[in-house]
Amino acid sequence: MHFTEVAVQNVRGFSAQGRFPLKPGFLVLKPPAAEISPLAALALALLYADGRGEDARFSVQGQKAGKTAFTLVGQDSFTYRLLRELGGGGTLHKQSAPGQPPELVSQDSAEIAQFLRSQVGLPSRNAWENVYSLMPGQMPSRRPRVRTSKPDLKRPSMPGVAGHSHPGMPPLASNPSMPGLASTQTVAPAEDIPAAEAKVKELELELVKSREMEDLQFKLDGLNSQLFEVERKLKSTEGLKVAVRDAETAWNNAPTPASLGLPEDILTRVERYSKAMARKQDALDRLAQEREVEAQSVPAAVEPLKKRMFFWVGLGVGALFLLAGIILGAAVDSDWRYLTLLDIPAFGWAAMVALQYVDDLSKTTTVRSKEGMFAAREKKILEEFESETGPVRKALKALDVESPEDIPAMFERKGLLEQRLNELRDQLTAMEADPDFVAAGTQRDSIKEQIEQLNAEIGKKGSFVRDLREVERELSRTKESIVLAKSGPAPAAPGAPDPVAAAAASGPMEDPSPLVMKLAADLLSIDVLTLAGLLRDRCTQYLSALTDRRYLGVEWDKDGQGSVFVPGQQLGVGEIPPRDLDMYYLALRLTVLEKVSAKVKYPFILEHPFAGMDEVKLPLIARMLKHLGTLTQVLLVTNHAGLAQLAEGSVNI
Repeated sequence: MHFTEVAVQNVRGFSAQGRFPLKPGFLVLKPPAAEISPLAALALALLYADGRGEDARFSVQGQKAGKTAFTLVGQDSFTYRLLRELGGGGTLHKQSAPGQPPELVSQDSAEIAQFLRSQVGLPSRNAWENVYSLMPGQMPSRRPRVRTSKPDLKRPSMPGVAGHSHPGMPPLASNPSMPGLASTQTVAPAEDIPAAEAKVKELELELVKSREMEDLQFKLDGLNSQLFEVERKLKSTEGLKVAVRDAETAWNNAPTPASLGLPEDILTRVERYSKAMARKQDALDRLAQEREVEAQSVPAAVEPLKKRMFFWVGLGVGALFLLAGIILGAAVDSDWRYLTLLDIPAFGWAAMVALQYVDDLSKTTTVRSKEGMFAAREKKILEEFESETGPVRKALKALDVESPEDIPAMFERKGLLEQRLNELRDQLTAMEADPDFVAAGTQRDSIKEQIEQLNAEIGKKGSFVRDLREVERELSRTKESIVLAKSGPAPAAPGAPDPVAAAAASGPMEDPSPLVMKLAADLLSIDVLTLAGLLRDRCTQYLSALTDRRYLGVEWDKDGQGSVFVPGQQLGVGEIPPRDLDMYYLALRLTVLEKVSAKVKYPFILEHPFAGMDEVKLPLIARMLKHLGTLTQVLLVTNHAGLAQLAEGSVNI
C-alpha cells in the first residue's frame, strides 16, 4: 500500500490549496512555513475517522471548513480516493480500471472505516499510530517520566555486576556515567488537597470511561479482524468466478458452423474435400486431352479461296476456252465452237478446289462448336467443385487456418470449452455449498451488525476519550501528590539539594518497547520472544550507529520490556539518557518497519521528530530512511534543507 496523491484546502500547516503527487520511495515533504505540516496526524484522523468530527481541528481558523483527499493504492492493488470535509462527512471512491470513472464505495464513516480495514487492508489504528507514524510527541524524551520508589532489581547486570556472567565479555566495572534508577519521589505535593481529591474522583470516572472505551475498541479491532478473515474466505471464490466468466466468454465466442454461416455438414464436406479436389483435377485433365486430340485433327489455318492459285488457274483456263470457242466459232469457223467444251474440265477443277475450301471451313466450324462444348463442360466441372468445396474455403478464411485438416479441431474447441465451463461451474457450486463458506456468509452479516452496534456504543461515549494509560498516569500522580501533601515535606539539611528536583532530573523514562513489540508481533503473527530474536541483531546495528557504539546490544523479555548492554552492565532502556533513549526508539521503529515491510507494506509518515538531535546524526538517519524507502514508502515532513538533498525526491506542500 502507498499514497499517490494528497490534496488539501484550508488545512493547517499546508498550502492554502493544492494537490501533491507522491511516489514510492523516500520523499521529503516541505511545509510552506516553519510550522511542520501535521501529515501523520491528519492521515490518522482521516483513515480512522469515527464520524465524530475530531478532524475539524486541522482546519485553518477563520476560514471555511477544510477539505482533504488521500489517493492510495490498497493491498488489493486497486486505487482508492478518500475525501473528507474536516469536521463533516466524507466519501470513498474506488478506481477499478485505468481510464474508467471511479465508483462510489460509501459515504458513511463507519462503513468507510470497515471497508478500509477489510478490503483495502489497513492495519489497526493502534498499529498505524505507533508503527507507521512518527510524530515529535511520540519520542520518549518528550513523554512523562515514570515514578519509582526503589531500584529495579529484576534486570541482571553484566559481568562483574552481582556475579552474573556473559560469554565473550570480560569483567568490567560499572560505568558511573550511566544513571541508574532513582529512588526519590518525582511528584510535587498537592497545593489544594480538596481540589486534588475532587480531581481524583473525576479521573476515576474518566478512567472507567477510558477503560470501557479501550475494551470497546479492542472488541472492534477483533471484529474487524474477523470480518477481514470472513471477507477473505468469501472472496476465495472470486478467482473461480472470474475463471467461469472467462470460460463463458470463450465458449460464447468459440466458432460454430451456424455462427460462421456455414452448412451443418461442413465437417463432412471437409472430409470429402481432398476427393473433390481429385475428381475436379481428373475431369479437367480428361477435358484437356480431348481438346488436344481435336485440335490435332484441324489444320493450323484455312487458306482463303481467293489466295488458292489452282482455283484461279482452273477458272482462268475454263474462261479462256469458253471465250476462244465463242469468238473463233463466230469469226473463223463454226467448228471452233467445240473448243468451248474444254472449259468444262477447267471449271470442274476450279469447282473441286472450291469444294476443298468449303470442306476445310466446315472442319474449323466443327472445332469451334466443340470448343464451346469444352468450355461448357469446364464451367460445369468448376461449378460442381465450387458447390461442393466453397463452404470449406469460406471456413478456412473465417477460421484463419491454412489447411482443411485444421477445421475440425477449431469446431471441436466449442465442445472442449463447454466441458471446461461445466467443470468450473461444478467447482464453484461445490465451493459455495461448502459449510464453511455458507457459515462465513452468515457470520459476515452478524459481524457487521456487531460492528455497527459497537460503533454506535462508542459514539455514545462522547466525542473525545483520552488514552487509558494517560489517565492512569495522571490519576497515580494526583493521588501521590495528595499523599505527599498530607505527609508533609521531609526536613532538608542546609545546602542539601531538593529531592523533588533531583528525582525529576534522575527519574527513569517510560520504556516505549512493549507497545511497539506487541504491535509488531501481531503484524507478523508471531510471539514477542520470537520477534525479539528476529530484531536483535539489526536493532543493535542501528542503535550502535546512532549512538557512536556506546551500546553493545539490545534485548527484550517476553513482555517486550527492553534493555541495553553497556560496558559492564545491562540497563533498562528507561534508565539511559533521554537522547540515547530517542535513538533507541528510532532504531527499534526502523528495525520493526524493515522486518514487517518484507511481509506487508504500508507508508511510514514522519513529522520531523528529530528536533533537538545532533545535526551530525541527521545525514545518517536520512540514509537509514532512504534504505527503508527501498522496502516501503517513506514520507518525511521537514523543512530541513540537508535532509531533502538526501531523499529520492521532494514535494512542496
